[in-house]
Amino acid sequence: MLSTEAALDDYSFEITARDLPALASTADRFPAGTRVNVTYLGTEDAADRLAAARAVADHGLTPVPHISARRLLSEADLTSFLDGLAAQGTHRRVFAVGGDPAQPHGPYSEAAQVIASGHLAAAGVREVGIGGYPEGHPDIDDAALWDALTLKTRLIAEQGMNAAIATQFSFDTDAVLTWIRRVRDAGVDAPIRVGVPGPAGVKRLLGFARRCGVASSATLARKYGFSLGNLLGTAGPDAFIEDLAAGIDHGVHGEVRLHFFTFGGLDATASWLERRPVAA
Repeated sequence: MLSTEAALDDYSFEITARDLPALASTADRFPAGTRVNVTYLGTEDAADRLAAARAVADHGLTPVPHISARRLLSEADLTSFLDGLAAQGTHRRVFAVGGDPAQPHGPYSEAAQVIASGHLAAAGVREVGIGGYPEGHPDIDDAALWDALTLKTRLIAEQGMNAAIATQFSFDTDAVLTWIRRVRDAGVDAPIRVGVPGPAGVKRLLGFARRCGVASSATLARKYGFSLGNLLGTAGPDAFIEDLAAGIDHGVHGEVRLHFFTFGGLDATASWLERRPVAA
């Protein structure tokens, strides 16, 4: 069992380039060095993402820029972005994802191909984040997900880098704990950051859940802390985190931390975290 306070130690969170004004007003409310994933949106270009990674670092936080395989136009597009990160010193940690487009925009159709290219290691990347899906993926079958997870962790290790896993969010702690145990049984010992929505409107949460294939039955909603009959309400992750912490056994589940999706905004997440006790 892990205490709720310990579960909140060394958390990470996620932003997009358009969140920079909000980051400027909230950055000092997060512990120095907190990891901040900078997502790879199709509506933002490489310059936007580079600027966001630099801003995260300038605020004393640790940037983890996303690289979306299917959105890369070419090999040169990948190396140019990595060169840009290296030039500003924000290249040590990246997060490799497949990305949303149904058809790749260039030569890479999945994150494993980006990792296998060798360009991340050559650019001086030390840690590669990869995705985890406790409830599966709406467009990828379960067997392929597991094959990809083990392949990516192997490729990362073979190139002398460290792997880190961040999961899709879930309302179901049982599904998350079962999935983590299966990851460990598969011989993958990379640290896992469990995706958790920060405080947000119920309607907004359910919208993201539908898009991401996250189960949201009435039973799971009540367990998480909201009602499907009150879409105008808000929900926080209190019950989920307490339940998750109670189920964690480090001997079984290994290193587990939290990763916040700031669906309700950075200010709401920062305010929620400030009200929670954090392990010393």
